[in-house]
Amino acid sequence: MAKRKLKKNNTCHSYSVASVKPKSQKEMAQTEKSATFALAAVALVVAVCVAPLAAEISSSDIHHHKHLSLKMDEAQLTVNNELSYEVQVSWMSQRCYQCLYQQLGVVPAGLEPGQPSSVNFVVSTQHEITLQINSTPIELELCKIPFHFGEHGNYSLWVKTLNASFGVNCSVVTDKDPVNSYIPILVAFLIYALLALVFAIGKKVWGLDAVRGLVLRLGSSMETERLINSELGPTRVVPPVTDNILPPPLTSSKRLRSLDTFRGISLVIMVFVNYGGGRYWFFRHESWNGLTVADLVFPWFVFIMGTSIALSINALLRAGATRCSLLRKAVWRSLQLFIIGVLVINPNYCQGALAWENLRIPGVLQRLAWSYLVVACLDLLVARGQLDVLTVDAWWSPAIDFLLYWPAWLCVILLEVLWLFLTFQLPVPDCPAGYLGPGGIGDMGLYVNCTGGAAGFIDRLLLGEKHMYQNPSSRVIYATRIPYDPEGVLGSINSILMAFLGLQAGKIILHYRERPKSIMSRFLIWGLLLGVVSAFLTKCSTDQGFIPVNKNLWSLSYVTTLACFAFVLLMLIYYIVDVNKWWSGAPFYYPGMNSILVYVGHEVFEDYFPFCWQMSNSQSHAEHLIQNLVATSCWVIISYLLYKKKIFWKI
Repeated sequence: MAKRKLKKNNTCHSYSVASVKPKSQKEMAQTEKSATFALAAVALVVAVCVAPLAAEISSSDIHHHKHLSLKMDEAQLTVNNELSYEVQVSWMSQRCYQCLYQQLGVVPAGLEPGQPSSVNFVVSTQHEITLQINSTPIELELCKIPFHFGEHGNYSLWVKTLNASFGVNCSVVTDKDPVNSYIPILVAFLIYALLALVFAIGKKVWGLDAVRGLVLRLGSSMETERLINSELGPTRVVPPVTDNILPPPLTSSKRLRSLDTFRGISLVIMVFVNYGGGRYWFFRHESWNGLTVADLVFPWFVFIMGTSIALSINALLRAGATRCSLLRKAVWRSLQLFIIGVLVINPNYCQGALAWENLRIPGVLQRLAWSYLVVACLDLLVARGQLDVLTVDAWWSPAIDFLLYWPAWLCVILLEVLWLFLTFQLPVPDCPAGYLGPGGIGDMGLYVNCTGGAAGFIDRLLLGEKHMYQNPSSRVIYATRIPYDPEGVLGSINSILMAFLGLQAGKIILHYRERPKSIMSRFLIWGLLLGVVSAFLTKCSTDQGFIPVNKNLWSLSYVTTLACFAFVLLMLIYYIVDVNKWWSGAPFYYPGMNSILVYVGHEVFEDYFPFCWQMSNSQSHAEHLIQNLVATSCWVIISYLLYKKKIFWKI
């Protein structure tokens, strides 16, 4: 819900008992490579230099609080009670669907008329919350107040008796304006936008004939001087150095740069949010239903993996590889991914030996391994090495990229039927059939230990609670009590669907590789169809659809929604990077070419300098944002240096 714009000091927000209203791509020269690296380094230096300023912006008002020491995303609320009896203050987040109110505290009765009793509380500022005031003797609701508090602001809640009646009036007063915690994001955006602009201008200037001629003349004079200084030693013909940033001249087997760019975008955002995303709530995973930025990137990574499978298997079959050898390679690669994933999510580097009984089994790389194996097997079942011999005159040829692979589609559909059956028909002890809720205080606290319904039950049955993720995002708002793993067994079925939709994108590219307009139009058609499916499943709502969008469950609507976004985004990147060559894909292209190394590296070295350091104020969004941006930028620079040295980690 959009954050309410706070007014000036002492602005009152009054609510009576009777009425409560909730708020509603060319080759480039060696110089350009150096310029790219230099600009990336400058971005790093500028980001570090701006840290003290941004930190000051974020934390300048913290020390003015009189009573309570506030942390990140907190505000102080003073409740003043003028009533002759004590009241209980409770709260509920507006992002918490059908939740129980949680007690904030009790405020004693007023001392005497005109002298209220006061109690200070700390409230969350991430989302709008609803305050509920009840009388303690008879649990009578006096008033409800929906309000979005600002970070580090001071507020007063006055509970008074109306003069002409026995009713109660509740009003919120802003005693001290909150800080604007979003300024660091604006500053960071402007810095990176400025660097991109400088790079674009530098590229245009370098393309001018006059500038190139000047550089060549300077280079020629320097070479003459070098020969004189070396006593006119034998000259050697040095081939011109060409930039390896852009791909080689167009060939039939040219690697699509847009795919690596898309992968790189997903990976960079994933690294950023995994490092913390400045501790902003929208850079964290949604507590249950809905989407945040953090929820977008992993499905996109799975999607582009499926696209790469289609292109890779087709190229290997055309080169003469057998299907059995490709199957062995797929199994071996999946096994490596799974093992690496288990090692990465169970580090324990400085805490002694890892206990087997606490080993977490599911994870990101594990899910990638499973999805890769199944989708690669399905593609090996139906893939064709030579597509040029296929007819284009049949009535069904416009849908050849779909109909030609119907056995694989049939398998995927059967997997989805299995997911639907298990999700909605599997009996779960003490939980209603088809339960998709978070448990905890959700659904009025009726299903406390039913987090994830069948998905959670299957994981607890097959894996055991100690081998699952112990701190799910549902604990933040819904106060859930039991472990739940967002990379669990049942959700892996829908990750296969996501990878298979990416495989379909790869089939479109293969069948229409000489017709960019056909590729883009089909991407848009698929995006539209998936969007319609999502609208139907969710009823265009967050919580009230047949199957809500939910990252923890990897629900069907979550996959169709993110695949819709992926088709549209891939179409745009393909048009900009590969068709018109307006953009080389830098800097995202480089981590996209070394995705496994970047992902594993950012997990392993997460707590090491320069990816992490001790902060002067750990409760500052600005300091966290700068640290996370520096860490992410470091991995982009590392991937660029590895690309320049032609070092790639392939498994």
